[in-house]
Amino acid sequence: MSEKKKLVYILISVLLLLIIGTLGYYLLTDLSLFNSFYMTIITVSTVGYKEIGELDVLGRLFTVFIIFGGLSLVFYAFTNFTSFLIEGELRDIFRRRSMQSKIEQLSNHYILCGAGETGHSVIEQFSKTDSPLLVVEDNKDKVNNLIEQGIMAIQGDATYEPTLHKAKIDKAQGLITSLPSDADNVLIVLTARELNQNLYIVSRAIEKNADVKLKRAGADNTISPNVLGGARMASLLLRPTVVSFLDVITQAGEELLDLEDVVICDNSDLVGKSLEQARIPERTGLIVLALKNQGSSELRLNPSSDEVLSAGNTMLVLGKIEQVDTLRELACDRRT
Repeated sequence: MSEKKKLVYILISVLLLLIIGTLGYYLLTDLSLFNSFYMTIITVSTVGYKEIGELDVLGRLFTVFIIFGGLSLVFYAFTNFTSFLIEGELRDIFRRRSMQSKIEQLSNHYILCGAGETGHSVIEQFSKTDSPLLVVEDNKDKVNNLIEQGIMAIQGDATYEPTLHKAKIDKAQGLITSLPSDADNVLIVLTARELNQNLYIVSRAIEKNADVKLKRAGADNTISPNVLGGARMASLLLRPTVVSFLDVITQAGEELLDLEDVVICDNSDLVGKSLEQARIPERTGLIVLALKNQGSSELRLNPSSDEVLSAGNTMLVLGKIEQVDTLRELACDRRT
């Protein structure tokens, strides 16, 4: 039984004891209903006030019952209430210390600024992977709720430089800012870029042309939930078959299929082999959708089987998380 339920049952028991005591004195004495209630209160509380009515033997036995019942109930309630407070505080202290210890050891992690609706969608996606995510949120209740769920979170204003230092931004590899204000997002991007030149930054864009300002501030990419949502709604009407197909290839039953990029490192056995020789679909179960050369932004879609893999090539693949992990091992891609 949870502690909250125990407290509810205790309150109900106290109420029942008062009702039983009031009715008992009312029936066993010539006291009025109010005086019977008053007699019950001074008996249960054992304040030592003088009895306000004449009690016979049965009345005195009933009083003994009320006294013992009241004392037992009060002692039990006090013990549980104290335990509830102490254990709750200790649990909260240990949870926060454990969370702080994890945060202090963070490296190559991702930072999310803002735990609103967009932020929660980001958290859900990260929860499906092993990638470390630290949430920075100004709302104390939201932070406590995230910590209770086992999600690393700190309270603070992400537009302040000390808060980003606290989130170990100098050791982070990526940052997402999803605050409801373009001005705040621009300020976070500016500050974050100054603190970590190698950080990959993705920002939420709200107003029209906000993406231009964000990229000038240092964002690598921007996303507009309003634009994406509108485009998808239009596609559902104009191209429902295409949207249904995309939903199918990215959601197979209970298992999520994901698009991932894998970089081929110098010491990988895949270097110098053609796609046919690498046999990636057979060895991993993944579908290779595109290739990109190191230093290039051009994606070569549907590469031929004769395409030779080189160090620094990036492969865009579709499959399950564990299949992507297998390919990362083959490619010696140590990113988390």
